[in-house]
Amino acid sequence: MGEVLELAERAWQGELETTQVHPGRALVGFEELAPGLGFMSAFSNVGVVATEEGLVFLDTSSFFHAKKLHAAIRGWTDARLHTAVYTHGHVDHVFGLGPFEAELAERGEAAPHVIAHEACPERFDRYVLTNGYNGIINQRQFNFPAPVFPKEFRHPDQTVARDHAIEVGGIAIELHHDKGETDDHLWAWVPAHKAIYTGDLFIWASPNCGNPQKAQRYPRDWAMALRRMQALGAETLLPGHGPPILGAARVKQALGEAAELLETLVEQTLALMNQGARLDEVVHGIELPDALLERPYLRPSYDDPRFIVRNLWRLYGGWYDGNPAHLMPAPERDLAATLAEMAGGATALADRAEALAGEGRLDLACELAELASLAAPDDAGVHRVRGSVFRQRADGETSLMAQGIFGAAARESEDRS
Repeated sequence: MGEVLELAERAWQGELETTQVHPGRALVGFEELAPGLGFMSAFSNVGVVATEEGLVFLDTSSFFHAKKLHAAIRGWTDARLHTAVYTHGHVDHVFGLGPFEAELAERGEAAPHVIAHEACPERFDRYVLTNGYNGIINQRQFNFPAPVFPKEFRHPDQTVARDHAIEVGGIAIELHHDKGETDDHLWAWVPAHKAIYTGDLFIWASPNCGNPQKAQRYPRDWAMALRRMQALGAETLLPGHGPPILGAARVKQALGEAAELLETLVEQTLALMNQGARLDEVVHGIELPDALLERPYLRPSYDDPRFIVRNLWRLYGGWYDGNPAHLMPAPERDLAATLAEMAGGATALADRAEALAGEGRLDLACELAELASLAAPDDAGVHRVRGSVFRQRADGETSLMAQGIFGAAARESEDRS
């Protein structure tokens, strides 16, 4: 047993302390799981199917680990890369082909055939349009020193609309389309190995289905996709992030419980929406399934289930949150200045924020600290409080998404206090 499978067992037993869904924290290593079936653990992972005609990649990983992927594969086999599948167009899944294409070009051989969903090229076009914004998101989300996001993409050679079967070197691979983290998601079933490659529909964390800084996600479709996978009776699950899951019983349990988590959030959210509740009432009225969230593969270490509720609202209800004052609101700075004047100044708001933080009400403390900084953007004392309050909030959160946003706010004020 190598380090990948050792990690898999430790993860299943709940011994992992940090998320694997982070470029600086993922285990980077390759292991053959069965003859002809390899798995590259990285950010993100790659499933590798060896055939008589060459290799098939299920995902290609990111630019962070492209060279290590190439070195690991060449340590296993010198077979050419025949086909690559993008499970979706997120940049951590589509930037590992460079060294392989350079190698093939040097040999005078054809480039690998790349397959993706038909919505993937449109995603790449959107990324070009929003390049600066996505770089800022990555900087904030992962605490990078500067914005990071590519401007050019390796487009697929073939796109598919729904389910699609391919055969390479006598090995059949079924590609299935389901919306989930993205609208262009594919997952793969390899019957010969009784193996599923899930892409980001399973990531060893609570589903990344509510990310507050990203485009629409699809929790209900995601749950249905997990149920489709569960029905196949797979014995090996290869996730988009984190270690593999081995054994039919474990695979069935992990997929079923991940689906159950999403199903209960969908059901509760829609029930409250159908009763006419405001977004605030929905977010604070949901009962989180704590028993499921304690599972080592469903911990809210990357996304937060409360963000999934907000994403469901956006999907089914639009952006209006039910509060009529928010429909055409005053500028935030004007509201903050008015409240500060009523409270006796921005310092008074900041003092109250600091007191609330000491009482453990960091949610209210953050609200008041933000108002204080909007009312007095150049006040070093206000920024000292804001930095302290948001730092405490970041340190107290489990999800990388919340930590990233709160931490970025803290750094803004720490630099100005």
